[in-house]
Amino acid sequence: MAMPQNSTRENGFCFTQPLDFSCPSPRPGEAARPSGAVCGRDGCSNEHHTPLSNGITSSGAPSPSDSCAQPLCTPTPAEEETPLQEGIKYVSAEAEELACGWGGFTPGCLQLCNTSKGVLFFLCVASFLQGMTVNGFINTVITSIERRFDLRSYQSGLIASSYDIAACVCLTFVSYFGGNGHKPRWLGWGVLVMGLGSLLFALPHFTTGRYEARSAAQVGVCGGNQSLPCSQAASSLSGYRFVFMLGQFLHGMGATPLYTLGVTYLDENVKTNYSPVYIAVFYTAAILGPAAGYLVGGMFLNIYTEIGREIDIAPENTLWVGAWWIGFLGAGAASLLISIPILGYPQRLPGSQRYIVMRVSEAHQLKDGSHKKASDPDFGKTVKDLPRSVLLLLKNPTFIFLCLAGATEATLIAGMSTFGPKFLESQFSLSASEAATFFGYLVVPAGGGGTFLGGFLVNKFKLRCSGIIKLCLLCTVSSLLAIFVFFIHCPNMPMAGVTQMYDGSALPGGHLNLTAACNAQCGCLQENYSPVCGTDDIMYYSPCHAGCRRVSETLRNGKKVYHECSCVDKALLPGPGTAEAGKCTSSCAKKPLLLCFMFVVILFTFLSSIPALTATLRCVSDRQRSFALGIQWIVVRTLGGIPGPIAFGSMIDKSCLLWQDQCGEQGSCYVYQNSAMSRYTLVAGLVYKVLGTTFFIVACLLYKPPAPESAPGSSDASENGPSDLQEHKPSLPAEEDL
Repeated sequence: MAMPQNSTRENGFCFTQPLDFSCPSPRPGEAARPSGAVCGRDGCSNEHHTPLSNGITSSGAPSPSDSCAQPLCTPTPAEEETPLQEGIKYVSAEAEELACGWGGFTPGCLQLCNTSKGVLFFLCVASFLQGMTVNGFINTVITSIERRFDLRSYQSGLIASSYDIAACVCLTFVSYFGGNGHKPRWLGWGVLVMGLGSLLFALPHFTTGRYEARSAAQVGVCGGNQSLPCSQAASSLSGYRFVFMLGQFLHGMGATPLYTLGVTYLDENVKTNYSPVYIAVFYTAAILGPAAGYLVGGMFLNIYTEIGREIDIAPENTLWVGAWWIGFLGAGAASLLISIPILGYPQRLPGSQRYIVMRVSEAHQLKDGSHKKASDPDFGKTVKDLPRSVLLLLKNPTFIFLCLAGATEATLIAGMSTFGPKFLESQFSLSASEAATFFGYLVVPAGGGGTFLGGFLVNKFKLRCSGIIKLCLLCTVSSLLAIFVFFIHCPNMPMAGVTQMYDGSALPGGHLNLTAACNAQCGCLQENYSPVCGTDDIMYYSPCHAGCRRVSETLRNGKKVYHECSCVDKALLPGPGTAEAGKCTSSCAKKPLLLCFMFVVILFTFLSSIPALTATLRCVSDRQRSFALGIQWIVVRTLGGIPGPIAFGSMIDKSCLLWQDQCGEQGSCYVYQNSAMSRYTLVAGLVYKVLGTTFFIVACLLYKPPAPESAPGSSDASENGPSDLQEHKPSLPAEEDL
């Protein structure tokens, strides 16, 4: 297999491999070349050499790319016959490790992808799939899974939190050993495990019996209710939550390398100035993933879960369960495929060494100088250094408070992403698929745009670490002000016997009273919940509870129509009232304002994500970056990601007005009180946003940058000013990274 040859045409400096500076012995009759001579195709010169900080010598040639484009020694005729000797002569077999491939299979066509842009593409696809699955599909189908498997909100919150629990278990191990190991292999195997988790998550659909939703005829009109005995009606499907938790656990294990090793792998292989942009693109893909998950998942929910089976209930019916499992099958298969090219990448990309040489340290300076220990090349390669690595990070107050600020933001993001569709579903009286689609329309421009814009601002204004933290603070304060929008809420659609009495009066003590004179003779059962909307714009628990005695053969707007409904106010129309299957449409005038400010909250929350991540990478030493991200994710998930969905789920359960009744057992919630839901959301948002603002302020005040004269080099003269390294190093040729 041919070894990689001179890569200077792409990378400027030929720092990728140890070089053989020795020249062939002079032929008889030739004068010996003087010491320090530079050997080229045109002979040797006796130019002066200035040692660089990394030990590589530099000639007084006009451009370093010119000197690297020529061999250091004039080849002998024997050497000229060997194509491997053209260009730079490598003396290390490690050159083979810079080729893209699997083991000994490294075809030349694959080397076209062996660039930072190629890595970025495949990592973006992986993060897109991860976001679409974990933060998109799961949050979209959570209501359907609750309904299908008889789960409560706190149980579905536990399913969502299993992802973060797995990540916390694996993060220390993966970030410490993976950070000093072969990052692409860790990333590839992680994506593969993530794909297996998606396939496992869809498994309960195939191992359970058919979903038997009660059709309009079975739910019955007045006098026609039929009910299974409790011994048959009761199910043990809630036990499948452990399968979902295991699938989420595999998701968490697989995604652990993605946002720690993936970020540092990108950061190490691009120029420092471009790093925030690359990371922003990577995270933008991770944000667009959930948005796609909401939109595609919402489409799948309009397909009945038992594909090919005829059913006479519409998606608007609360008994409807959509095809929640299709997305997980597709995402799982795609993850298995995308893991293959990621596994083929080398430990570092060709030409990446020059970025390490040029990087300027912005690590927080500890008073005792212990931060210098991390600069030791041998530091962090053994388990013995693990406690010292943790101690160095714990002694870095800027890092600690950035972690705490990230945890507060993660709590809100995890809670709202899990139950955001449910919030919209309740506030605007939408179906589950409509709510998921609405939420997707919010997340696409606000989340994706905010993430990319955050990285762009850091690059545009060439912000240093302290300036980045101030940008995060500005974003957090802006979202804090916008979160007061949750003072606003849409009123509940009136529902007879649930939000008001049948005659329109308030319910005494807030207790349910589903029986009235108009349906007393119907024998309605509370187990059969199938809301209908009467022509009086009042919702009823079921056609039976509305006193409807006949169902129409034809559909109106795709919905079944019930006639002769004795409980429906027929003062406006002559004859008995009618009702349509499904919820009444909300005409809330505050809907545009609520959506607008929710957009602002999401925008500024995600706008600070990339700057906060960049500040974390810069406030620690280079050798601790992967491990620092791992520790940060542990803090973020332990204090934010794990309790977030559980806390929000419990909070939303407190605002429930109508619980599912399964033979005396409490099931999932049917109807929420909108005012209470908004109030709880506002309180939680204010608490966590105030904490986040405080943590960013403290991180900014405690940050101590290195002294200007201690900076070892600069990646951009306009950004960092002149430095010691620039005095010894000629200017680089124009970059072609972006």
